[in-house]
Parts: sequence; structure tokens; C-alpha cells
Amino acid sequence: MRVDTAQILKRFFFCERSLIVSMAAWLPHIDSLEIKTALPRIIWQNAQTADALRQRVFELRFPNRTVEEEGPDHALVALFDQLKNSPSVPAFLLGLGNVLLPALQDAYDEYLGTSDFIADGPTHRFLKLALNEKSEQIRSLGRWSDAALAAKQGERAAATRWASALSSQLAAIGGVGVDSATKQPEPAPLAGSRPYVIPDKPARDPRYWPCRFYWPDIVDPNFPYGEGLRLQLRSAVSHINEVWAVETGGIILSSFARELPWEWISDAARWTYDEARHCQMGVERLNEWGTDPGRVPLGTYIYESASGHDPIYRLGMLYFFETKNIRHKSTRAGMFRTYGDRLSEHDMDFDWADETIHAGYGKHWLGELLRARGEDPTHSESVRERCGELVKAFVATATADEIAAIKELASSLITEMGRAA
Repeated sequence: MRVDTAQILKRFFFCERSLIVSMAAWLPHIDSLEIKTALPRIIWQNAQTADALRQRVFELRFPNRTVEEEGPDHALVALFDQLKNSPSVPAFLLGLGNVLLPALQDAYDEYLGTSDFIADGPTHRFLKLALNEKSEQIRSLGRWSDAALAAKQGERAAATRWASALSSQLAAIGGVGVDSATKQPEPAPLAGSRPYVIPDKPARDPRYWPCRFYWPDIVDPNFPYGEGLRLQLRSAVSHINEVWAVETGGIILSSFARELPWEWISDAARWTYDEARHCQMGVERLNEWGTDPGRVPLGTYIYESASGHDPIYRLGMLYFFETKNIRHKSTRAGMFRTYGDRLSEHDMDFDWADETIHAGYGKHWLGELLRARGEDPTHSESVRERCGELVKAFVATATADEIAAIKELASSLITEMGRAA
């Protein structure tokens, strides 16, 4: 009946929520740019599924409008939560792709096979979509975990053991399933787990040119931002370097998942996914031009500017840069049109639309976070201003060697692009 159905869907919601938080938290630890920018799509897809589940629970339990506690599914959700404490990237990918996503996939398949498609038609629609997405997600995770294990052979045995232990514990508590839950003790931490920490420096794809400051104008105001091919190249490099925003979106989603309501997780999932798409725009544009990845600078300075500080400053950092740069986007899209560069125009036009949404996210959620902490929500602007100070102070640490190196690289890329044109 509907109350029992609501309890099962509530279980699914909390499992999805747990995976979203863990996936987001792990983004700065992953070096592969492909995985770092593709995982946010899974985060966003699962957030859409979780939101649909949550709304359906409200409908079935009307007038009850609370979905705050796991109830008898607490042990199951606590086991899902252990993914966040994976001992390594390969272990995280194996646990997610080989154990937890398949468990949800099986449960959704079982639910669709045993529930009433007439009485519960709305659930059938979004769970069928979710089931298809889970299949695609699991295939992607399989490729990524294989690549991660091949790249880090020394971690293979430990990662495999950890994922196997996760699978065994999941089986011991009866999996996800669609049966009524019985209250069980919270599972013990998996052997080999490591308490999650936010890294001070993000992992970077070794195929790219590693640096802190990815373009000379960041450290030298006399280096022109430029027009024409300079602007085209600068825009592409800026887009790929929005990787810092992908990582920051993941950190803040995870960090405030308990302090803020579900709507925060839903918005932050979209925010992170958007930033990943912007990063992919830069990758695609540079690939289109035939640029060697080893000559593409991938920086860390904005991410590192907030390291060691309350994560509220990472939220503030995203808000700071969204509002700082948004006024230039539509103008640059028009400039690209005059150059006949339809790809850059297209990317910048969509970027502008996304960042308009993000500016609203930043202002709203900074205020809500301050309010949740018992502080004045109007102080959000002071957080934003402090982020500007943190960036300025970090930029001041640039060494003469760093400045010379990025100037040399940028100049050679501009020359190379000019010849190609």
C-alpha cells in the first residue's frame, strides 16, 4: 500500500543522497580530467532522481511533509556513507561502480517489476529513466576504475579488498531491495578506510602543464587580456581552468549537506555539473585547435586560495568569481561572432546563462548558511569581499620563475595559434 511504498522510496532517496555527497566530496582527489568532469553529470542525474523520489514520498504520505530521518534504513544508509571514506581513488571508483550503483540498479529493477504501474505510474516514469541512467553510469565507472587500477598498480590489491568488504557488508544487511526494513545496528567501519579530508591541493591530470597561475594576466596586469585570437585562446584556457570550480562545487555540496536542507544539495549538484560542462568546453575547443595537452596550463591558485579556511569561503569564492566575470560574457560572445568563431560564441553564450543562475545560488545560499549558523545573512557580502582578499594575497606569492614560465608558455601558444590561423 501507499505507506509501505513511501518507505521504500524514502530508502532509495537516502541511498541516492549518500552517493551524491560522497561523489561530490571526491572530485578534488581525482586527477583524470575526464573523470573529474564526467562524474558531476552522474551527481546531477542522481540528484534529479533523488528529488523525484522525495516529492513522490510527500505525495504518498500526505499530509506528512517530512523526509528527515532514515528510520529503519539507517544501517543501510550508514554503509552507503562509508564510500566517502574510501582509502584511494581506485577503491572509491570500485565501491561506487561495482557495488553501490549496481545495488540501486537492482533495487529499481525489482521495484518496477513488482509494483503497480497503474496506481504508482508517476514513480514508474522517473525510475525507468533512473534505471537507464544507472546502466550508463555503471559502464562509465567500469572504464574509469580499470584505468585507475592500471595507472596505480600499487593500490590494486587494497582497493579490491576494500570494495569486496563493502559488497560483503551490503549483502549481510540484505542489500537495498524492496522488502520492509528491520532495524539493524550501524555497520562497523570497513577495514582499510581512511577518514575523509579536503585536500589542500587538488589532484591534476598529468597530461597537462601543471602550474598555480594559468595565464600571465593573473600575475602581471600589464600582460594584455587581448582581442582576436588572444581572446579566443584566453577564453578556452579559462574554460578548462574552471576545473577549480568543479572541485569547489563538490566540496561545498558535501561540506554543507548536513547544515543546509535538501534544496542546497539539489542546487549544488546542478552548479557543479554546470562548471564541469564549462571545463569540457575548454577541453573541446583546445582539442579542436589541435593543442598539445602538455602545453595547456592547468592551474590551482583559486582552489588553493581558500585552503585551510572554513568551507564557507569556498562557497564565497564561487560567488565572487561568478559575479566578478559575468558582465564580460555576453560582450565576448558578440566579439566571437564578429571573428566567425561560432564555437566560442556558442560556449560563451551558454556560459553566461549558467552563471546568471549561479550568481543567484551564491547570494541565496551564503545567506542561508549564515542564517543556519546563527549569523546575520546580510554579511554574505563580507564573505565575498574576504574571498577577493584571499585571492589577492595568494597571487602575491607568485615567484619570478613562475611568472616567467607562464609568460613564455602563453606567448608561444599565441604565436603557434597565429601561425595556424
